[in-house]
Amino acid sequence: MADGAMTATFLAVIGGASLLAVTARRLRPSERLPSLEGWALADRSLGPVWTWLLLGGTIFTAYTFAAIPGLAYGNGAPAFFAVPYTVIVCPIAFVLLSRLWSVARAHGYVTAADFVRGRYGSPPLALVVALTGILATMPYLALQLLGIRAVLAAGGVYPRGAAGDLVMVALFAGLAVATYRHGLRAPTVISALKAVAVFVSLTAVTWLVLNRLGGPGAVFDGAAERLGGPALLLSPEQQPAYATLALGSALALLMYPHVLTAGFAADGPRTLRKVSVALPAWTGLLALFGFLGIAALATGVRAPEGGAEAAVPMLVDRLMPGPLAGLVFGAITVAALVPAAVMSIAAATSFVRNVYVEYVHPTATPKRQVRIAKAVSLTAKVGAVAFVFGLRDQDAINLQLLGGVWILQIFPAVAVGLFTGRLHPRALLAGWGVGMVAGTFMVVREGFSSIVPIGSGPEIYAGIAALLLNLTVAVAGTAVLERLGVPRGADLTGLPSRLSVGRRPETGANNP
Repeated sequence: MADGAMTATFLAVIGGASLLAVTARRLRPSERLPSLEGWALADRSLGPVWTWLLLGGTIFTAYTFAAIPGLAYGNGAPAFFAVPYTVIVCPIAFVLLSRLWSVARAHGYVTAADFVRGRYGSPPLALVVALTGILATMPYLALQLLGIRAVLAAGGVYPRGAAGDLVMVALFAGLAVATYRHGLRAPTVISALKAVAVFVSLTAVTWLVLNRLGGPGAVFDGAAERLGGPALLLSPEQQPAYATLALGSALALLMYPHVLTAGFAADGPRTLRKVSVALPAWTGLLALFGFLGIAALATGVRAPEGGAEAAVPMLVDRLMPGPLAGLVFGAITVAALVPAAVMSIAAATSFVRNVYVEYVHPTATPKRQVRIAKAVSLTAKVGAVAFVFGLRDQDAINLQLLGGVWILQIFPAVAVGLFTGRLHPRALLAGWGVGMVAGTFMVVREGFSSIVPIGSGPEIYAGIAALLLNLTVAVAGTAVLERLGVPRGADLTGLPSRLSVGRRPETGANNP
């Protein structure tokens, strides 16, 4: 059970997050009429510091901070794929986010599906992009709750039974109210506390571990004795899976609606490029969390069967004094609140813009769009809570694994579409369908493992295999449709139709 000092520190961190959420309205640059752009994107007004805090806080979730050390605790070296993966994201974000922001700002786009609708003139393609994003986001949102519960239960802060469920509901209720009122500004201000709490607590935990165990060498030596030496190194057979998982995860991450929402909130492409250069600071945190999974092995922590994500919380509870342990648990809880809020906002925005307005109420006023988005955002959070309480933890994890494969299938329409409009929208739709079916089949066939064998060859990430099939169908289908003279929709973006990687004129608050 948690001691009083630990609980007090934990509650202080959570209380600080709640107080910051109340001040979110101060980020409002001016009093404006309600608009979806204002509620969901903070009027595209965030400068470099706020964007770095929000984007980093959105990408690096609480479940990531629990799952990566858990994977390191159970499997050793393969867990560290997350380090190159989050490094690969940075140059991709440098190019894609800044270019997509410029197009979105010029045409008032709020979602990736808005861009696809304007680029290809294809409502069906835009619809599947929006629905894929929502489908992939919902289990990811539920995983934030699972991350909170796993961490707090391991530290003895989460009560058993109905009392624990009430704690979870109370945590999310405060977040729901703040997000409902202030939109993206609420998680933006909370992200500042998340960054401070996570950086400080992780530095303290790492220093304490190194001091107690005698340095990094002693940590890895101790872990090798318990896990087995080869498990701390990648074997040649593991390298293709490691490389494709890192690459596929990086490509998929920037297609998630919550990541694009955080990027669209920046005040200009120059801000996004600055933030992309600075994002590796968050990657350093992730590497340290992975190291703590190795340290948990070295210290003899015994995580429960099937609950390796509890290894680091158990390590913290064992080594750290109560106040510092409470700071760590509070930091990880706050780390879940930021992405959870952005995910619910992004899912709601995609629904309103690309389903409700497109197919249900085309003449909806901006005020009505905001009202519907608020209701959908609240429903998404309630649904995530119900999902966590109603289904097994493994169900959410399985769906999130599928979500990563699914979201990668919109990469051709969104990312490739930024540089060339040659691909036919019907061919892209066919490629998406083939990728979704093939990716789902491969993952389910392997017992919900995202690493799949390719014939008698090496094992690779299922998302990359499905994406290659997707692109093959899209390219071949385009050639056939062009030969048949099938018309395509009008391109309203003004982007070049042929492959182009040159810089475009930029607009934005920091690019007059």
